[in-house]
Amino acid sequence: MSKKVAITQSNYIPWKGFFDSIALVDVFVLYDDMQYTKRDWRNRNMIKSADGTQWLSIPVEVKGRYFQKIRETKISDSSWAKSHWQTIKHTYGKLPGFQLYGPVFEQLYHSDYEYLSEVNYAFIKQICDILEIRTELRWSSDFELPEGKTERLVHICKELNGTEYYTGPAAKNYMDESLFEQEGISVNYYDYSGYPEYPQKFPPFTHSVSILDLFFSVGSQFNDYLKVSANK
Repeated sequence: MSKKVAITQSNYIPWKGFFDSIALVDVFVLYDDMQYTKRDWRNRNMIKSADGTQWLSIPVEVKGRYFQKIRETKISDSSWAKSHWQTIKHTYGKLPGFQLYGPVFEQLYHSDYEYLSEVNYAFIKQICDILEIRTELRWSSDFELPEGKTERLVHICKELNGTEYYTGPAAKNYMDESLFEQEGISVNYYDYSGYPEYPQKFPPFTHSVSILDLFFSVGSQFNDYLKVSANK
């Protein structure tokens, strides 16, 4: 019997493709043992405003040259949550979908977080619940990881009895597929093309924004604009 596994770093309020990738597999591992990288999706994402795409960034502590794992990264200023929520409410508050999902996300912005991974998990889990995605979520820290980029991924798959590994197309540039093949694990790459456009408040249409934009724009009709989760 096949078992599909994906291993990806956590992101802040990710885009819709992130959740389709979760819905496609049986176990989704948040790979927060990786090094935290600045100006990346770990602590920020975009919404669509009247001025175009707008970044929402969580301020975090960065310790210079020290190898800082994502799960070790602390939030440096607790005022970020109030600011983000005010921006979201100002941008989307008059849309029908905001009446439905606004209160759900507002309560997340009133929670206390110390670490970035805690924030990311809280939003990812809540969004999975809305989408009715039942994929098991795990942390990479649940596993004893060996040395080597690909070796770590293979090891996690083996520990989970995975037979199929799913990853983004960019992984082709660094991953050694032969190590998966040696263990009888097939490698599959997500296809993020072909998403339909939805009635976004501020044109021109942009796909690469937080999934919050989809929820607030179309309300409970979100499955019409996703690829996998609608069939999970």
